[in-house]
Amino acid sequence: MSTERALLRGAVIPTVIIGVFAIGLSAWFKGAAGFVGALLAQFIVIAFFTANLLAARISRDLEPSLTMAIAMVSYLVKVILLGVFLGLITTFVPEDICHRGAFGLSAVAATFAWLGGEIVAFLKLKLHLELPPR
Repeated sequence: MSTERALLRGAVIPTVIIGVFAIGLSAWFKGAAGFVGALLAQFIVIAFFTANLLAARISRDLEPSLTMAIAMVSYLVKVILLGVFLGLITTFVPEDICHRGAFGLSAVAATFAWLGGEIVAFLKLKLHLELPPR
């Protein structure tokens, strides 16, 4: 199993579990609008963090400076896309269709679940890092 696949698996499982819980709670307390907000948040978090792992896979064998450039460009594009997406949602989607609070809380919960799962998966990998020659 590749490193990226192990990290993806380790991160997706807790994110989906927390996501189902967040979607259920949001639907319970805020109805259909909470359901839509929480579901949208889960989709965004999973899509954006999966893009991180794809960028890491693409740049795996490249020089470190090029890998850093790809990571920074990937991050910049994601921040811009997220800003545009959130702007479109707040402008064109009414609050009674997508509850903003449910979206925000679910996105934060999913982010913590993803990062925690990815950290645990990384620590289980026990990677051997080669030192550069002197």
